[in-house]
Amino acid sequence: MLPTSPTAVDVHAERGDHSLNAGLDPLPPLKLAAVLVPFVDRDGELSLIFTQRTAHLAHHAGQISFPGGHIEPDDGGPVETALRETEEEIGLDRQHITIIGRLETYVTRTGFIVTPVAGVVTPPFELAPDEHEVAEVFEVPLSHFLDPANHHHCSAEFEGVVRYFYAMPYQDYFIWGATAGMLMNLYEILTHR
Repeated sequence: MLPTSPTAVDVHAERGDHSLNAGLDPLPPLKLAAVLVPFVDRDGELSLIFTQRTAHLAHHAGQISFPGGHIEPDDGGPVETALRETEEEIGLDRQHITIIGRLETYVTRTGFIVTPVAGVVTPPFELAPDEHEVAEVFEVPLSHFLDPANHHHCSAEFEGVVRYFYAMPYQDYFIWGATAGMLMNLYEILTHR
């Protein structure tokens, strides 16, 4: 369920960066956001679409993510945001997307409450990435994320504090942080863990 406002969220009841880092609260003010978790059926094999953000962006520059962004007042909720942002970021027309549900909200240390919206993308479709926001669009087989051998629990020092996070590298792509946390939730749902 989408929180009605960022202040109405009990962040410790949500999945997020704090789940792996005791005492690590998100930075206020919390901002509502949504992403599309886009499944594509490629001849009976499911894959997921990801973006690599451009290096110059103010938030999460260069990181691998699902298409998405801030929930705008006119959006009417996370589904509309996920569809709008997907159209804006990668040029994928919403007519190709069938929404099938949501994952658990994810609270980031950087102050976002992200609602992952799952959707099936029906080929054929064309993409037109926004060159300002998106450096690359690529797909990863869903089977990669369903293999526990690809799930890594990592740590790194940030501002003098060791922080823990999930990572699920694929080829040359380092998928980590909130995106990997959402993928862990997807893994748990699909494998009933």
